[in-house]
Amino acid sequence: MVKIATGTVLHGQIVVEGEPFSEGEKVTILGHDDQVGFRVSAEEKRLLLESIAQADRGEFVETGDLLAELDESN
Repeated sequence: MVKIATGTVLHGQIVVEGEPFSEGEKVTILGHDDQVGFRVSAEEKRLLLESIAQADRGEFVETGDLLAELDESN
């Protein structure tokens, strides 16, 4: 299951707002500057969650393979 949460770094620890994550649960952190911030549309959020689900299913390309493929195309 994919969850999206926001939080704040306090004393070097990330304090998550809302429902806590389970002990040992894997997370991905995306930081942003409060002055800049970011917004995503409902469609962008859907695409992001689908991309995360694909990665969770192992449907991704390893970095080295991607770089080799890009190098071959040049």
